[in-house]
Formats: sequence, structure tokens, C-alpha cells
Amino acid sequence: MKRLESLELSIKEALGTACIDTTIAFDELSIEIKKADVRTVLTTLRDAPAFACEQLIDLCAVDYLHFGVYDWETEAATERGFSRGVERQKEHATFRAKARFSVVYHLMSLKHNHRIRVKVFLEEKDTVLDSVHDIWKGANWFEREAYDFYGILFKGHPDLRRILTDYGFIGHPFRKDFPLSGHVEMRYDAKTQKVIYEPVEIEPRTLVPKVIRTDNRYLDEKGVDHD
Repeated sequence: MKRLESLELSIKEALGTACIDTTIAFDELSIEIKKADVRTVLTTLRDAPAFACEQLIDLCAVDYLHFGVYDWETEAATERGFSRGVERQKEHATFRAKARFSVVYHLMSLKHNHRIRVKVFLEEKDTVLDSVHDIWKGANWFEREAYDFYGILFKGHPDLRRILTDYGFIGHPFRKDFPLSGHVEMRYDAKTQKVIYEPVEIEPRTLVPKVIRTDNRYLDEKGVDHD
């Protein structure tokens, strides 16, 4: 822990006002930085001898749209099970107080054997962030994935296009407001001998799982439960 605290202090001193917040939890160091300083900060974390984060382990996006609200109530579950929508959209222990989206960089230093998590928050109306593909080559595909799934645009990316969904895919499937059934469905048409797209015919519905357990204590002589 002392090692992480020393690293945290060094990062604060090196980044100055570019560092918004730092957190140590579960033996991991996370820092939040300003959107405008993303390239400067990440270059510093890579090149400064004290940090030497020469490897980008992962780059991902997060959608906090429904952060702090929940549809499931399990604390009061009984032997009869639980259902969804009992306390729909109520505030839980925490509630989203920052921007909807964030881009997270997971960095690793082979020299110092430490990891640093860097977070950048983006407003829903401005999901454009500078690309870091030239700082770490591996960021190229990671940024394409974040664009494909979340709609995050990376300024300066040499080939920003979808990487995992189909070319004709509509929307960004990892956004919390994207319907589970999607917007269109595809099938192979034997007559035209090609794949065609059609409106989704599946009706959205809420699944309500029930776990019913028979308790012999409540059965009468005829085996009927009167509880």
C-alpha cells in the first residue's frame, strides 16, 4: 500500500491540474484526468522514468446511464423467489453525478511492475476524444471497438470504423439505452440468395424469473399449500 501511495503522490506532482482525482482501492491506483489533457498525461505516464508505463493493457468505454438505479430487489427475497421491477428505477447506494460516458486506459509498467488505471469522462453531447494510437499501437483496435460499441469518436484515428458488428449495423449495442432486441434483424433469403434486413418482430418484454420451492411445513394432509 505504501508503494501505491508513493506512486499516487508522484503522479499528482507530475500531472498537476491535469489530474482531477486519484483513488486507491483493492490494491489498485486509479486516476481521473481532464479530457483536454489526455495525450499529454498518457505520454507522460509512458515516458517519465518514474512511471514507465510502456504497455497499454486495455482501452475500454463505460456507459453510466443507469448507474445508481436498479430493477432487481433481492434483499427481501423469500423461499418464493424474487422478481424484476419490484422497485423499478429507484436510487440505490450511489447515483451518477458525473458525465454519462468514460474512456478507461489500463496501463502497465514492466520496469516497475505497477499498473495505473486512467479515466476520462465525456459528456453525452460531446463524445469526441483524442486518439492515442501513435502512443501505443495497440490502441488502434481498442479505439475502434469503443467506437463500435459505444459511439465514442477518436480524433486523429487513421481508420475509425466498426470492428465487431456488421457494416450495416445501426446504433451502438453497449449503450444502456440500446434495445436488447436491436433495431433490425437479418436473415438469408433463399429466393434473392442474399442477406436481407427487416424491422425487428420481437416484442420487448420484461422477464420475471420465479423460484418456487415447496415447503412441506405448509402442506395439509391432502398436500395443498395454504400459505
